Amino acid sequence: MSMTHPVPEGRRPEPVTVFGPDFPFAYDDWLAHPAGLGTVPGSAREAPVAVVGAGLAGMVAAYELMELGLRPVVYERSRIGGRLRSHEFAGADGVIAELGGMRFPVSGTSFFHYARRLGLTCVPFPNPLTEAAGSTVVDIGGQTYHGRTLAELPPEFTEVARAWDEALEEIGFAELQNAIRARDVETLKQRWDALVPLWDGRSFYDFVATSQAFSKLPFRHRELFGLVGFGTGGWDSDFPNSMLEILRVVVTNCDTNQQLVVGGAEQLPRRLWTLPVSERSPWPAGTTLASLHGGVPRAGVAAIGRGGDGLLVIRDRWGASGAYGAVLATCHSWLLTTQIECDESLFSQQLWMALDRTRYMQSSKTFVMVDRPFWKDVNPLTGLPVMGMTLTDRLTRGTYLFDNGPGRPAVICLTYSWMSDALKMLPYDIDQRVKLALDALGKIYPGIDIASHIVGDPVTVSWEDDPDFLGAFKGALPGHYRYNHRMYSHFMQAGRPPAERGMFMAGDDISFTPAWAEGAVQTALNAVWGVMTHFGGASHPDNPGPGDLYDKLAPLDLGD
Repeated sequence: MSMTHPVPEGRRPEPVTVFGPDFPFAYDDWLAHPAGLGTVPGSAREAPVAVVGAGLAGMVAAYELMELGLRPVVYERSRIGGRLRSHEFAGADGVIAELGGMRFPVSGTSFFHYARRLGLTCVPFPNPLTEAAGSTVVDIGGQTYHGRTLAELPPEFTEVARAWDEALEEIGFAELQNAIRARDVETLKQRWDALVPLWDGRSFYDFVATSQAFSKLPFRHRELFGLVGFGTGGWDSDFPNSMLEILRVVVTNCDTNQQLVVGGAEQLPRRLWTLPVSERSPWPAGTTLASLHGGVPRAGVAAIGRGGDGLLVIRDRWGASGAYGAVLATCHSWLLTTQIECDESLFSQQLWMALDRTRYMQSSKTFVMVDRPFWKDVNPLTGLPVMGMTLTDRLTRGTYLFDNGPGRPAVICLTYSWMSDALKMLPYDIDQRVKLALDALGKIYPGIDIASHIVGDPVTVSWEDDPDFLGAFKGALPGHYRYNHRMYSHFMQAGRPPAERGMFMAGDDISFTPAWAEGAVQTALNAVWGVMTHFGGASHPDNPGPGDLYDKLAPLDLGD
């Protein structure tokens, strides 16, 4: 339900990208420059670097480290892809359920740099009230509304959308976004850095409830905003989060104009595994990550420590050890204290506190494959499709419909829920989850027998129940900015004690934009710069990297 904020007259409407706002470095320009990301000295060529985790951040970093001439050694406990987990239904070639990341905003230009390079096809994601959704159904308080656009829903929904835009303008949203469009670093830093101390300690709900725009409206409008939301759907599960985190999402357009990767998002990290190096790389033509590993990653990591020679030592789950000049951990931060035995000296106590205090959000999805996109059938009494992309206050919360084309099975995400709604599903097996979802949808669509269309086996996920993840992604609470700052800035290691150097981190939970693939890619590139300089390398003078410009662009330091 987000609306368009105006561009000042006379200014060319440049696209909004994930350019900051905390660290406004142009990663897309760095990636596109013909000079490449940098070089390492000949003495460092083929030096082994351990990469812990083969998710998006791990695979981007591993590929770029290989491009530099280093030898990445990827450790993975389960499968390549991380939370880009695409489930292919048995017996249906290419029919996918996205159990993890499934919608990618076009503002994530670094992510799409790799998507384009790998030849992935993307189409608009069927978010509510978009053309891709076709029809949207909103069911709240026992009342059901149908519409293809916001204007077709009752006026109170437009009032909610308008109030949200007005509330954002109370803190200068348009000026922030226009600075991002223009890549006006000075204005962006000035405006954003002024907001950080004001909003670090305040929640998303606090922002909504105390805004002038919502304060003059009945409580029901605030309730509708939480249940139906804007852009991607209801956001009441994020109400306890820091308002800074929500503001980053909307000011960088992460909640709008999102794409679906045809054939599954997991293809991106998997294709990086087999992508040959470019002509710039010191490695022989045709070298791939797969070829450097004999086709498979190393086993999962059990311990990380420091050897007597100063090298970092990794022990895998089966007892094999390896020594490395640098280690990049891309796993969820909690795993460094719950699953992997780490020497305490690898990080400062302040950083350990930040890693442990990071708070993860719960998330649950349940998918079924159906014989055809029957939801497109038209109800002769109403002239409307029999089903639509569904937002509700019932147990399912969000239901998404995926049409795979003529003559192919379709897919329904019966329920996509967060936090307490996800925890309601946690104790139940997949059959019970499907039954609960069908019962809830049956109250919204009393004449539709969804079950009669189901084919094959359903699939479900609860990310908080996965021992390799312990949650869907970070959701920073009020007061967590300092923790985020400690993690994000860790790739800058020149002033750190020797015992803390050489150990790097990346991933969306290290970024300021958790839950978005762009955050994983950008922090992976930060780490690549950090590892490169750790081995005595440097970016080309015509293409400075994130660390080269860090002092100028650094996130605001609130101090302790």
